[in-house]
Amino acid sequence: MNSVFNPGATLLPDGTTLLLCRVEDRRGHSHLCAARSVNGVDSWKIDLRPTLYPDPETYPEELWGIEDPRITRLEELGKFAVVYTSYSPDGPAVSLAFTEDFRTFERFGEILSSDDKDAALLSCRIGSHWALIHRPVSGHKANIWISYSSDLRHWGSHRLMLEARLGSWWDANKIGLSPPPIATPAGWLVVYHGVKISAAGCMYRLGLALFDLQTPEKCLKRGDEWVFGPEEPYERQGDVGNVVFPCGYTIAPDGDSIRFYYGAADTSICLAESSVNAMLEWLEQRGGTP
Repeated sequence: MNSVFNPGATLLPDGTTLLLCRVEDRRGHSHLCAARSVNGVDSWKIDLRPTLYPDPETYPEELWGIEDPRITRLEELGKFAVVYTSYSPDGPAVSLAFTEDFRTFERFGEILSSDDKDAALLSCRIGSHWALIHRPVSGHKANIWISYSSDLRHWGSHRLMLEARLGSWWDANKIGLSPPPIATPAGWLVVYHGVKISAAGCMYRLGLALFDLQTPEKCLKRGDEWVFGPEEPYERQGDVGNVVFPCGYTIAPDGDSIRFYYGAADTSICLAESSVNAMLEWLEQRGGTP
C-alpha cells in the first residue's frame, strides 16, 4: 500500500460510522476498503481484504482501478448507493454499485463515460426521476452538471448546475462536487471544491452553494470565498500537496452536527467538524446570487 485517502462515509443502522476508503497501491492503482468505528473517531476496524476491488474482466472501465466513492442512502430502495470513479485508458468515468451491508455489492458498472467524475446521487427522487451530480471535462474547463434517470442506469436531461468562474478566482476554471449534497429545508446544500492554479501549482479548497429542492439545477446562493483550505503540514505535503478533498460526511441525530472525512494531500484521511446550520447562516450572510 502507498496511501489511503478520499473516503466515502455513512452511518450504518446501528450508529456505526463506516468509511469506504480509497487505497492506492504501489502501482498507482486504487481499490476501496471499509473501516468501521463505534464513535467515528478512533478504534477503527478495517476489512482484512479489499471491500470493493476492480474487476476489469467484467468491467473493462476499471482496468486502472476504482477511486473516490460517494455514498448516498436511498431510503426508497433500502440500500446504499456507492458512486465511484472507474479508471480506464480512456480516462475516468462514473460507475455505480448498491449494497445493504458493505460486504456484498450489486454493480451497475459504468453509467457515464469518460472524461467524467466527482459524482453522487441525490438521496431522493426529483419528481419521478433520480438525480446524479457529476463533473464532465470539456476542453480546459470543468463545471458541475446534473443528469436524470428513471432506472438509475440510463442518464439524460443533462443540465449545467454550477459553472467555474474565470480569472483569478479561487474556483476558476475547474470545480467539482465534494461529498453528496445535504438536504435541508432551505435547499440542497453543496460543498464543492475549486482548484486554484498558479505558478506554484494547484491548490484544492472548498466552497458552499445552495440549490432549489425541487429544481436542483437552480442555484440560489453561492459563496464568493472559500471556507476550508489546506493549512496543516499534512494537508500541504504529500503525494499531491495542498489538497483537502472530502468525499463523505456523517450527520449526528440532532440533524445539525456534521463530520467531514477528507483526504489530505492524497496521502491520509482527516476529520473536520462543523454545523449544517452554521454553513447555511454563512451562505445567508456572505453568499451572493450566482
